[in-house]
Amino acid sequence: MASMVRSSMSLTALSNQALVSGTRTSNPSSVSLSIKGRNFPSITLQPRGRRFQFRCAAKPETVQKVCDIVKKQLALSEDSTVTGESKFAALGADSLDTVEIVMGLEEEFGITVEEDSAQSIATVQDAAEMIDKLLESKA
Repeated sequence: MASMVRSSMSLTALSNQALVSGTRTSNPSSVSLSIKGRNFPSITLQPRGRRFQFRCAAKPETVQKVCDIVKKQLALSEDSTVTGESKFAALGADSLDTVEIVMGLEEEFGITVEEDSAQSIATVQDAAEMIDKLLESKA
């Protein structure tokens, strides 16, 4: 259970397998949730002025698949480092490469990416989060 109170967050958290109720933290950067035995990806909180934007992290296996597809589409060597934080532009991708990456993602995951969504993808993590969201909405 989590609730926001101004710039603080009140959490019920597990610590060393024991329930610690009423844990309080100020300015958290991320939170992991488990509800009724179901684990959810971490939530990263990003400050936006006086507000927070909740951003759910993609599944690690989705991020890894996206990394592999990006490496293949950009013809990067196997020893090249591509992580969730990797920006397509920093990896040498131009707009055509980005379109090809999105097409590869659509084929691999059996999804259709709207043009608006495709234009908002800047990093591997952005792509993985969008994929998980689309797959969840399909289910």
